[in-house]
Amino acid sequence: MKKIIFLLLLSLLLSKNIFAQIDVVTGMGISFVYNPSLNDYLDLRSPAEEVKPFSTTAEFYGEVDYSISEKYQIGIEYVYTLFDFNSAYAGNYTFSYTHQKPSLLAYYVISGKGYKFKFGGGAGIRIINLTENFSVDENFSAVGFGLLLRAQGHTALSDNFYANIGGTMRTDFPGTPSNSNHNFYDDTNLNSFSVSVNLGISYFF
Repeated sequence: MKKIIFLLLLSLLLSKNIFAQIDVVTGMGISFVYNPSLNDYLDLRSPAEEVKPFSTTAEFYGEVDYSISEKYQIGIEYVYTLFDFNSAYAGNYTFSYTHQKPSLLAYYVISGKGYKFKFGGGAGIRIINLTENFSVDENFSAVGFGLLLRAQGHTALSDNFYANIGGTMRTDFPGTPSNSNHNFYDDTNLNSFSVSVNLGISYFF
């Protein structure tokens, strides 16, 4: 009886170790962001310049994923996005924001020797810090939530290091930024839809 219990415990530990893999992923990318409310506001601030429907932002990301089985992973990520807009109309006008996007993730995984594909999504809080300079600096902030869908591929560079490429669709709802005095102009919000492409490296252990 003791031998049977020992063998059962050993088999459980071995099966857990087979799948107890942690993926550490990092990199950078570019995001194409559609934000009609913000576009209307920037059009108002710079009528002599064309504001394109999709703006581009640079983003940097880090992610840690844990295998709960051969086919499924859960994880957490942190994404940091930068956006800048400048206009010479009516003086030197500048507008910029940083967008922090921590999220909880869940993936379906297809893997083999030298490769891994992940398909999944997640959700998390969204934090925006905005600075506008129209003769003087004024700062605003907003906190909301967001959702994402992602496809990510990894190909081996060595035993544990992989190159990764991914594509993500996001809908973010940080809402209208404000400060201690008032909301941002005419309740302009920073809710957006975006598509991003990312490149980076991964370490599996």
